[in-house]
Amino acid sequence: MDGMLSCDVAIAGGGLVGLALAVALGELPLSVIVIEPVPATASVQPSFDARMTALAPGSRRVLEGLGVWPGVAAQATPIRSIGISDAASGGFARLTAAEQGLELLGHTVENAALGQALRARAAELPRWRQLPAAATGLQAGVDHWQVATSAGVTVAARLVIAADGADSALRPALGIGTRVRDYGQMAIVVNVATGRFHAHVAHERFTPAGPIAALPATGGRVTFVWTLPLVEAHRVLALGDDAFLAELQRAFGFRLGRLRQAGRRAAWPLALTEALRISAPRALLLGNAAQSLHPAAAQGFNLALRDVAALAEVLADELAEHGAVADPGAPRVAARYVTWRAADRRGAIRFTDSIVDLFGSDRPLLRAARGAGLLLFDLAVPLKREFGRRVMGLAGTQPRLLRGLPLRAAR
Repeated sequence: MDGMLSCDVAIAGGGLVGLALAVALGELPLSVIVIEPVPATASVQPSFDARMTALAPGSRRVLEGLGVWPGVAAQATPIRSIGISDAASGGFARLTAAEQGLELLGHTVENAALGQALRARAAELPRWRQLPAAATGLQAGVDHWQVATSAGVTVAARLVIAADGADSALRPALGIGTRVRDYGQMAIVVNVATGRFHAHVAHERFTPAGPIAALPATGGRVTFVWTLPLVEAHRVLALGDDAFLAELQRAFGFRLGRLRQAGRRAAWPLALTEALRISAPRALLLGNAAQSLHPAAAQGFNLALRDVAALAEVLADELAEHGAVADPGAPRVAARYVTWRAADRRGAIRFTDSIVDLFGSDRPLLRAARGAGLLLFDLAVPLKREFGRRVMGLAGTQPRLLRGLPLRAAR
């Protein structure tokens, strides 16, 4: 298949983030092509897997605004509180929805359910199409990019979005470098049947080997995300189910009673991949192509959804303000988006990276300070409220979708 296609916006990557942006742009008078090698009709999409995503309240509002939440709600599990504990110091703190002035702290949902809901919503929208191919390179035009694809088709677009993951092919083609920090760790994800009902409490347990997240899931299950050094992770992955559960029990404790049955295990190595900039002429990076974060504190997808909401709003405002001469790839569009998102992006990256360092240290003084700090934090409700606002992306200037408002402002 050879030829040339033209559009206003080309999105390289049709995973959760790329598809969310395509849906967000669906109500705007923009033509959109999603360049994604896995066909939209395929029964399996690698990024729509069994991993669990913790959605902040703002992320739910974005999904509601996109018309996606009805397809997710039945498979989402509410989070009413979060327990934070440090195995080395004995420190403990709890965040509750009531302290934050919220009904819930968020929801958990499997990536597969999110992906299917996004696909279903995207199928209802008329001004986009998916090209079943991978983006392989770029050639600059006068007022557009020509995106080469593995199908032999070239896509000419006034704005190109690289949402093709941490190993993005378009990022280096745009001349954008990265800062990579290999954590030397692996995250093991497994669904576990527990002796005690999770009661809609999420747990973040910091151990000397790495953090353990226990996320409430449907059917009373709990999804564990167990972070270990690479060698130790490979050893644990090779264990039989009983031995695996025994080791997880020792590391996590008995907050959920006895761990009874483990499902299939999945694992992936952990690294921080941070793009040195997120824009180039007529191009922007989104999702893991911009920053791929450690799963501690569950910032990655929530940050990406805030980026999607902000970019969609910037493009909506460009169309409203400039009418027939609106240009989605204009420098003013990129400048506004990059400026708007800089503080939130920088804060999420630093916060996640700092957590790994803070709770990964075994220095006695730091360990004691962690324990005392968690206990003091647990008593300081105003501090917890401000911390919660920042972690949930509710601080600073929020996009309209995040506030539960229509994408296009009334004029």
